Amino acid sequence: MIPISPSLPAAPISRRAFLRGTGVALALPFLDAMWPQRAGAAEATTAPKRLVAVCTSLGIYGPALYPKETGRDYASTPYLDLIKEHRNDFTVFSGLSHPDQAGADGHSSEMTWLTAARHPGLGGFRNTISLDQFVAEKIGVETRYPSLTLGTNYTSQSHTRSGVMIPAEVMPSKVFAKLFIQGQPWEVQQQMRKLKEGRSIMDTVSAEAKRFSARVGAADRDKLDEYFTSVREMEQRLAKTEDWAQKPKPKIDAQPPVDIKEESDLIGRMQLLFELVPLALQTDSTRLITILVQGRGDVPPIAGVSMDHHNLSHHGQDPEKIRQLELIETAQMGALDKLFTALKQKTEGGVPLLDNTMVLFGSNLGNANSHDWHNLPILLAGGGFRHGQHLAFDAKDNTPLCNLFVQMLQKMKVEADQFSTSTATGVPGLA
Repeated sequence: MIPISPSLPAAPISRRAFLRGTGVALALPFLDAMWPQRAGAAEATTAPKRLVAVCTSLGIYGPALYPKETGRDYASTPYLDLIKEHRNDFTVFSGLSHPDQAGADGHSSEMTWLTAARHPGLGGFRNTISLDQFVAEKIGVETRYPSLTLGTNYTSQSHTRSGVMIPAEVMPSKVFAKLFIQGQPWEVQQQMRKLKEGRSIMDTVSAEAKRFSARVGAADRDKLDEYFTSVREMEQRLAKTEDWAQKPKPKIDAQPPVDIKEESDLIGRMQLLFELVPLALQTDSTRLITILVQGRGDVPPIAGVSMDHHNLSHHGQDPEKIRQLELIETAQMGALDKLFTALKQKTEGGVPLLDNTMVLFGSNLGNANSHDWHNLPILLAGGGFRHGQHLAFDAKDNTPLCNLFVQMLQKMKVEADQFSTSTATGVPGLA
């Protein structure tokens, strides 16, 4: 916690304010003192809109996700129970897909979840621009980073207008450094050494933080203290993760069925990437984030799981495989629940960050067991929509997922009546 002194008359504070130290530029979150005021009363502006898109490439087991009922009075399901505290903050969709996704192999649709380009990977295929990069072309200049492309592998969902994939950033520590550490190479290296030694970047900017805290009101001080605490906690988690990675693993008599590598901790890496999202958004470092959680051919370190994730996704209705698959996806839904909670707890202009952030969560496969790309599992949270419902569309003649994308573009204040394979400017029932 940063000690503070009594408030002084506040000078105008830029919405691009930073606390600076050697090798550090700590972007500040939106504070009440940064919001333009009209003639001594209400705020004259609204918070910017954001988009976070998370794709889990090996599908989501439908019977554990989809409600049987439609509308607002649906009975919850095992997966939705895990995010039940946010029921009124999200909508579940069924009957959505991209047309013509039969491609080079059963997983080719992974590259088109945000583009909807047809026949991925086949001869003559050329990908198109992804939803996030389409928005970045319009508003990317308004933030330090037009977008952040993250993932558990270097593959991503983000593609340029020419269809070139933007490699994902996979190391949370490097993303953290990208957000908060600057300067000459030696300064960056020095600051990274400090982080590995457990010394926070807050140590570098503490004096300036004290002076800044004195300029704002009590509500802003509380928000700053919460933000500084979040930065410290993120640093500690990153340091602990790196520390464990250097420690030898315990020796055991029995050999696991698969040689588990560090990269197999899919959920842990997913969680660390999720924890970066609120920090990046509340400082307006970017308004566009994509995360690809790429399924792997090894065993994740989850109690009760002994088979590799890819094999489990092709369960063939084997009850034991389904049980283990549900353990993995339960952990994924738990990570999603924490992301929703973090975005709701942080506020700007008096409203939760989630209200101004659309979080799209789902998969490019509707049924990974058969590589079926119809009826995609799609969940949309936040962003100011009227949520709390299950919207179901024709399971045989799916509604284009891009119809939803156009509606999201318009919520981002991007003028667009069409995107890729869309046939309408929205989906019925989502206000």
